[in-house]
Amino acid sequence: MSEEKNIKKEEKYDSSQIQKLEGLEGVRKRPDMYIGDTNERGLHHCVFEIVDNSIDESLAGYCSEIKVHLHADGSCSIQDNGRGIPVDVHPKHNMPALELVLTNLHAGGKFGKGAYQVSGGLHGVGAKCVNAVSEWFVAEVRREEKIHQMEFSRGITTQKMKVIGSCQSTGTKVTFLPDEQIFTETREFKFDVLAKRLRELAFLNPGVKISLKEDKGEREQTFVFEDGISEYVMYLNQNKNCLTSEPITFSGEAPAETGEGTIMLEVALIYNDSFSDQLYAYANSIHNVEGGTHLSGFRTALTRVINGYARQNDLLKEKELSLTGDDVREGLTAVVSVKVPEPRFEGQTKTKLSNREVDGIVQKIVGEKMKYYFEMNPDTAKSLIQKVIHASRAREAARKARETVRKGALSGGGLPGKLADCSEKDPAKSELYIVEGDSAGGSAKQGRDRLTQAILPLRGKLLNVEKARLDKVLNNAEIRSLITAVGTGIGDHEGEGAFDASKARYHKIIIMTDADVDGAHIRTLLLTFLFRQMKGLIENGFVYVARPPLYKIKRRKTEQYIQDDAEMSKILLSLGCEDIEFKRKSDDYLFPEEKIKILIEQFLKIEALGKGIQRYGCTLTRLLAQLDGKSESLPRFLARIRTGNEEEIRFFKDIEAKAGFMLSQNIVEENELDSVSREIELNGLKVSQRISIHEIYESYEIEKLLKQCHELGINYTLFSNKEEVSDYHIVTNSGAENKEETVDIFSVINFLETIRKQGRKGLQIQRYKGLGEMNPKQLFETTMDPQKRSLIKVEIEDAIAADNIFTMLMGEEVPPRRAFIEDNALNVSFLDA
Repeated sequence: MSEEKNIKKEEKYDSSQIQKLEGLEGVRKRPDMYIGDTNERGLHHCVFEIVDNSIDESLAGYCSEIKVHLHADGSCSIQDNGRGIPVDVHPKHNMPALELVLTNLHAGGKFGKGAYQVSGGLHGVGAKCVNAVSEWFVAEVRREEKIHQMEFSRGITTQKMKVIGSCQSTGTKVTFLPDEQIFTETREFKFDVLAKRLRELAFLNPGVKISLKEDKGEREQTFVFEDGISEYVMYLNQNKNCLTSEPITFSGEAPAETGEGTIMLEVALIYNDSFSDQLYAYANSIHNVEGGTHLSGFRTALTRVINGYARQNDLLKEKELSLTGDDVREGLTAVVSVKVPEPRFEGQTKTKLSNREVDGIVQKIVGEKMKYYFEMNPDTAKSLIQKVIHASRAREAARKARETVRKGALSGGGLPGKLADCSEKDPAKSELYIVEGDSAGGSAKQGRDRLTQAILPLRGKLLNVEKARLDKVLNNAEIRSLITAVGTGIGDHEGEGAFDASKARYHKIIIMTDADVDGAHIRTLLLTFLFRQMKGLIENGFVYVARPPLYKIKRRKTEQYIQDDAEMSKILLSLGCEDIEFKRKSDDYLFPEEKIKILIEQFLKIEALGKGIQRYGCTLTRLLAQLDGKSESLPRFLARIRTGNEEEIRFFKDIEAKAGFMLSQNIVEENELDSVSREIELNGLKVSQRISIHEIYESYEIEKLLKQCHELGINYTLFSNKEEVSDYHIVTNSGAENKEETVDIFSVINFLETIRKQGRKGLQIQRYKGLGEMNPKQLFETTMDPQKRSLIKVEIEDAIAADNIFTMLMGEEVPPRRAFIEDNALNVSFLDA
């Protein structure tokens, strides 16, 4: 007892246990509270937080252009032509307003209504949260004919605000690199994820030009729409047959509940002949994925108006049941956008609007406007309502078919006969392989791990659900087998048999088809069905595609399957490390194998960044030759000067050096991003000259990698690319004759090439055969063994784009499908002809 008392005494709880986190420490301690999570979603949310600030400037009437630029080093820039964040010293806090809003939580211009009447940012945490979770963060403000700059690292100011140049424009530019200490899984921005959101913003803010550029993939898109959500609805209906030539659009407004400001509503909707709906809800330009009071108000009003009009005009008989929300929404595409002075969201990531008064306001406006539209357009109203009534009758037929499937599963022996189930009952440990044909299914059944792997062979081509209504879909034997095996139910309706992801019998559903044209078609039919009727499986990350190996390699008695060329390169480097010696000549230091492997990883990253530098007309070797050994720094800018047929590249260590060059050349700051073309006099002759200035964003990351290499024993002479000053060499074994060969190493590229060459010695490489030709043992080893297989997770990065592609590829319209195939035939991956 006395020991217990002593322990409790030591664990005292007093004021010394209370911590106060300073500055942005709280964000770094609990980033999920502020950006949603520290995975892919939170990573992209950082970009959206900064972009939303620019959108707020456009809502206030001051911003017409926003540029988002993904750099090869993994950093991102967001630039706008708004007013620019204030830079004057705050009277109360005695620091520049720029520093205040980027380093102090809950500091911003959106609490009162002086600067912004409507905004998406509310809590004063957006930009500073991004600052807190960034390895480095640079803010550049153009305001009052001066360019101001501040630098930060992990939320702490590293360079106080200073004036770095003059200008005539206004705006804010933020550049940041996500911190690997926070984003441990991925720091790579996805172009398609960003493009989806930026496209939305352009639709919701007519006339605002938003561009997205990616250096690594060399992709660029610009979004600008003058007709706003009306164009959005037509974009959502690409390749679909719409029942009206133009969307139904209307707007309205009502005083806010607080009495301050006005709630504004915009709606655009159109019906098509498909069997699914698309409803998108936005509050202050922020996509509310989970909807909220504006979406519930819209749904309620639309259902009520259609039922009322159908009854009044005898389109719906007295004895017939009222049309449900599911009936009304079949084939409907709608965008509902509200502007609310004081919006309330559930969570910082704003997935659901919770203002109660918005529901009633939306119901009232939608009810009045839709009723008026129907009265003014009786023929259109009649055709739309007849579609809805037809949908209601088909839904009843589908309900009966669904009930038959459900009862069959419960009473007719349960699971389909062709399913070879696994003995594991925990869905998290169970896998379902959907296999093409009975023969491949037989091999899979023999080769599988019976404890965790279930096999469902499907015979022939699956029904194309894009062209069939649900009652017909449910009468298809193969689809019924699949629905029963998975166990989740289908569709987005409510009630018995509705889709419920928690009932999934397997948390890995793996599509395994041959790598030929037929296999690709069957895979597409399966994905179409899952996307339309079991989308929750994809959203929960349960759906995968098996990827067979591309190569089989053999060296001596060791065999290995290789998935792709990238993995082949890694294997060659790994094999190349065997039987070599890497030495520093000056002191005869021999690098151990583990250090060599780490150096290879670092050099590969430097090589990848070097490929990005080529777009500036500069090579990696040329940039590394500029390394300042004392400060361990690389230039931040370069100017590419083409005079006549001659080309020159000049490097600048910092922004001041660049500004000095521009001043000497009479180049104004506004032309910085565009190249300057002019005529100059040279040796008494007029010649054309073109100057383009580029910021070398990769410098930061390469510097960091070089320092890490330095710590591993590499001095900076290795990066000079001068053979005569080389202090390193690799001693290799040349193979059969067992002779040693010494190769001087004088650059990163030279090092990697030497290792790859060594890795190829004595290696047999063959292209591997497809799934259909494998015996059970090979099938398991290459495609089913959890330790060796390669699976591609099916993800919906852009649901709108996915919807359009499924409609185009699997729908009735032939011309768009033919054009798509002609344009993309050469871009197909993982397909053997």
